Amino acid sequence: MMGDDKIMTEPVIYVVSDSVGETAELVTKAALSQFSGPNAAIKRIPYVEETENIDEVISLAKMNNGIIIFTLVKPEIRNYLVERARASNVHAIDILGPLMTTFETMFHKKPLNEPGLVRKLDADYFKRVEAIEFAVKYDDGRDPRGLLRADIILIGVSRTSKTPLSQYLAHKRYKVANVPVVPEVDPPEELFKIDPKKCIGLRISAEKLYEIRRERLLTLGLDDNAIYANIERIRREIEYFDRIAKKIDCKIIDVTNKAVEETANIIINFKLNSN
Repeated sequence: MMGDDKIMTEPVIYVVSDSVGETAELVTKAALSQFSGPNAAIKRIPYVEETENIDEVISLAKMNNGIIIFTLVKPEIRNYLVERARASNVHAIDILGPLMTTFETMFHKKPLNEPGLVRKLDADYFKRVEAIEFAVKYDDGRDPRGLLRADIILIGVSRTSKTPLSQYLAHKRYKVANVPVVPEVDPPEELFKIDPKKCIGLRISAEKLYEIRRERLLTLGLDDNAIYANIERIRREIEYFDRIAKKIDCKIIDVTNKAVEETANIIINFKLNSN
């Protein structure tokens, strides 16, 4: 399952789980973050449900002077790991066991001891993670192929809150791609092949955009007379945006004086009513 493992020169933490191991790895990283300086290799070993798997990881931990951090819900597998680790003089930390024992006493109920229930019960969480990863991958027109897979596509000139809006909507489980509209760059062909109801144009007044861009340049310590913050340049960009939005025939939202949350709610309501 794990293949050959070379002897490590840095400490090795084996994260063992009968599911994907996300919980144990997250807790491990949270604890490591409190120690500045030391490096440790984290090796996640998921779907461990057989004693042979336990024997293998115990052997690796002993060979590499490592430790084991585990989330195993089946008592027989959990107990086997604890006993084998003790016999092999390997440190093993049980994350779920003590908590499950406490809950068993508190609720006067036996645990189901079924691996992977968090994933089954919290499918909503994983949809959100997938949407967030999608928003990052297809941010700022990075890959036009994402436009065909997106639930929502945002278009607008620079500094119209496309990226924060994409992330906000991703937390609502929408897969969002965004495309910057720049006069010198032709929009991707995919933008004109999608359902117009998927596309949202973000419009802003030239004066407001001038203020935002000028402040941005000053914050970065750059010359606020740059073409980026030139009012005539900004007006040309907005005119170009208007032409593209009209060609797509998409919904336009004026974001001039709107917070990200307000714009997002308008988009969500539009999506719900257009489906």
